[in-house]
Amino acid sequence: MKNTSSIFTTFRIGIFSGIFLAALLTFTGCASTKGGKPPATPAIHSETIILRAGDILEVSFPGSANLDSTQQIRRDGKIVLPLVGEVDAAGISPDALQENLIKLYAAQLSSKEVVVSLKSSSFPVFVTGSVIHPGKILSDHPITALEAVMEAGGPDYTTANLKAVKVIRNENGTMKNYKVNLKAVLDGDNTQPFYLKPDDIIYVTERFQMF
Repeated sequence: MKNTSSIFTTFRIGIFSGIFLAALLTFTGCASTKGGKPPATPAIHSETIILRAGDILEVSFPGSANLDSTQQIRRDGKIVLPLVGEVDAAGISPDALQENLIKLYAAQLSSKEVVVSLKSSSFPVFVTGSVIHPGKILSDHPITALEAVMEAGGPDYTTANLKAVKVIRNENGTMKNYKVNLKAVLDGDNTQPFYLKPDDIIYVTERFQMF
């Protein structure tokens, strides 16, 4: 009789454990989809630099060296050049600005040559969460989410959930979240790099831990 009672008790515990595990899995699955399907990671292939306020440009005129100048893009996105005055520079690539200047100076230059080069650029992003040195990262060129995390000292491998790194981005006044799987990159999987934009916030989340 004692053995039968023991077997029955073990059976009840097994059923309870199974129910608890099923409930836990259901809860976990719901939590991962709460708020709708996460936005897909955008595939950003181009590393074309877009000029922004604060960038320092070197504008040279091969046929008229006296017009050469070094310009910093003002907060209003403009630079000031001899003969043509204020010119919009922010929000376009150096190549696009170069083409615009060639048109603006077309009637005044015999060589029709203008060269725009980016001398210094400020590309700020912010890294927080489970990293060694959270804070602001400054780069002179577009960087990937993984590169930004490494610039912050790398992830805290004891707590970091590299499968669900968040990139928070201001797009036309709306804060959007993107999920990036950096573990897949570190594991050597064939994945496309996630290039950041200025002022992106990279949040390395923590793994769920049961106590």
